[in-house]
Amino acid sequence: MMQQTENQPLLNVNDLSVSFAGVPAVKGVTFSMARGETMALVGESGSGKSVTALSLLQLLPYPRATHPSGSIIFDGQEMVGADERSLRKIRGNRISMIFQEPMTSLNPLHNIEKQIGEVLLLHKGLRAAKARERILELLDLVGISDPASRLKSLPHELSGGQRQRVMIAMALANEPELLIADEPTTALDVTIQAQILELLQDLQNKLGMALLLITHDLQIVQKMAKRVCVMKDGEIVERGDGHGLFENPKHPYTKKLLSAVPAGNVPDLPEDAAELLETSNIQVRFPIGRKGIFGRPERYIDAVDHISVSLKQGETLGIVGESGSGKTTLAMAILRLVKSDGDIRFAGQDIRKFAGADLRKLRRDMQVVFQDPFGSLSPRMSIAQIVGEGLEIHEPDLTLDERNARIAEALNEVDLPQNAMDRYPHEFSGGQRQRISIARALVLKPRFMVLDEPTSALDMSVQAQIVELLRDLQARHKMAYLFISHDLRVVRAVSHRVMVMQGGKLVESGAAADVFENPQQPYTKALLAAALELKAAGTEFVRK
Repeated sequence: MMQQTENQPLLNVNDLSVSFAGVPAVKGVTFSMARGETMALVGESGSGKSVTALSLLQLLPYPRATHPSGSIIFDGQEMVGADERSLRKIRGNRISMIFQEPMTSLNPLHNIEKQIGEVLLLHKGLRAAKARERILELLDLVGISDPASRLKSLPHELSGGQRQRVMIAMALANEPELLIADEPTTALDVTIQAQILELLQDLQNKLGMALLLITHDLQIVQKMAKRVCVMKDGEIVERGDGHGLFENPKHPYTKKLLSAVPAGNVPDLPEDAAELLETSNIQVRFPIGRKGIFGRPERYIDAVDHISVSLKQGETLGIVGESGSGKTTLAMAILRLVKSDGDIRFAGQDIRKFAGADLRKLRRDMQVVFQDPFGSLSPRMSIAQIVGEGLEIHEPDLTLDERNARIAEALNEVDLPQNAMDRYPHEFSGGQRQRISIARALVLKPRFMVLDEPTSALDMSVQAQIVELLRDLQARHKMAYLFISHDLRVVRAVSHRVMVMQGGKLVESGAAADVFENPQQPYTKALLAAALELKAAGTEFVRK
């Protein structure tokens, strides 16, 4: 194997092409990376970013995937066509990768200690006490609080942000020479984003690690990357240093990406808007640990600690806070999907007393759109079956033609063609899948909708489209939204009022303009400061 000299790049990609069953996905991509350098690949979903990154480790579904042309040289070794033994020495050891969706990347049957420990055992031979010591160090580095108590946790017992941090800990376990970070902060709130990015920069300085950042978040690119390659339709359409590209983009596509920031004005709420939802002192407690032969909990944690919420018809209440702050748990309690204490009144009725048929009837008026559209859509059902499933339960007397007409109407409202009905989720982009999720909720004509991180996994341009769609649907149908997000730009663009949560408690609440422009509490100020720290060039986060 040819070894590099000091002046040769760590990674050299030349004329790389990728095809799937003969269909081109990446076309003639060329770039190189020096040791310790940070470079970003940016572009919308389907632009070829992740396929390029997976090619570096030869993780594509070969032989269906092929390389019609190109070479990938890592530290003097050709990766294209390398044998499995050689690849295993590099994968997870000299080159590590942080994948975009931690829930599907982590094994649901193994605890956190076992999954991180496996990496250390395979590449470092660490076992027992030494492995545990290193695992605790890694979890602490990536911001997992009380890491010793999390070692036996399974992935589903962690929040989305905590799962992403575990993935980052696994990738950093062997101190790689090149870290490929594929949307590494998608699921993280702004304060943790800032911490993780600072951590990656510190590790680069300490280890001389190169970082290939794949993202649609241009704020992160501006903060992190010295060089940027913009991809569209499998090709690099523009490249340059980070600051130069942001200040003076040349290609129309780059200009489009830079201008695609969720913005606009929230529709005014009528003065006579009726009160739709009112809760008082909602409390949700989860048991921690078990002891004794009857498995009694050792203690309880207050995931939601006596929080009161009010919401009018046609109003949007944004809920922000870090991962694990209780945002989603509060929404699930309001929807009667988790057990809680406190009062919940919807349309003047005490729904805490509802059960059986009454509770099922309530579901029609209260719908939810989840964070991960691909995970929440059954891959075995057509779009017509997915969107129409609620009609079968709540309106069973509809004829087949009437049901199909309602499905077509819902798809049309979210700007999807009627011919989408016979297709399946995997045939759509991330933004289109989220529109399908909204159509599934919309088809029942609900009065109240929970939107749980509906834009976090989407490109900036698609985020802006979804925000505009949600505002339009609200104006048309007078629905009330409970909008949960860690992206403060999106929250500002859709919310009339904002609640800030931390550790299950309400920290601050008020009109969106007041909270964003004149925050009163230190925690709220820290959230806004982190968002401003990550702001993109030429954009103002707080629009006065």
